[in-house]
Amino acid sequence: MSLQKGQSLSLTKQNGDSLTNVRLGLGWDSAVPAKRGFFGGTKTVEIDLDASAILFDARGQHLDTVFFQQLTSKDGSIRHTGDNLTGEGDGDDETLIVNLQSVSEAVAHIVFVITSYSQQTFDMIQNAFCRVIDDSVAGSPEVARYDLSESGRYTAMIMSKLSRNGGVWMFQAVGAPTNGRTAIDVRGAAASVI
Repeated sequence: MSLQKGQSLSLTKQNGDSLTNVRLGLGWDSAVPAKRGFFGGTKTVEIDLDASAILFDARGQHLDTVFFQQLTSKDGSIRHTGDNLTGEGDGDDETLIVNLQSVSEAVAHIVFVITSYSQQTFDMIQNAFCRVIDDSVAGSPEVARYDLSESGRYTAMIMSKLSRNGGVWMFQAVGAPTNGRTAIDVRGAAASVI
C-alpha cells in the first residue's frame, strides 16, 4: 500500500494477527548530475544519508536511539544493518529490523529519520522512500511504502513512525523536514511528531 504524507496503516493482518518482525527499508538516489571524470568516464555524486530509529515513551520522553554509532537498541528489539556511505544501488540503502514483540513495554513510539552527516541537503537527492516489509512470513512482502516527493535546503527528514496503541502497532508516513547531522541532533524534532 502506498501512503501519502500523514496517512496511517495498522500493522494488523487481515486475519487479526499482528505483524511480529518488520524491516524498515530507506532508500535514495543522487539528484546531482554525474560529472565527467579525468579519463572520460562519468561519476555520480555520492550522497551519504543515515537512517536511524528514535524511541520514545507515551509522554514523549526519549528512551533510546539506534543509528550508525549504536546499531542495536538497548532491549535488542531493533537492529541497524549498517551504514551505506553512498546511496548507490537499487532497493534499500539502509535497513532497520524491528522485532515488534520484543520492543520494551515502555516504548510507545519509534520515529524513523534520515540525516545527512556530511550536511548535503535534500535538494541533492531524489527517489527517497521508506517502506515496511513483513519479515514474519515467507517472501517478506512489502506492507506499506511512503515515497518522499519534497526536496529542499534541509539536512534531515523525519520519514515515518511506528506507534503502539495497546497491542496494535500503527505505521504513519510523516515527511517532516528538519536539520541535523545525526539522530541525536533531531531528537527534539522527532519528539514533536508523536
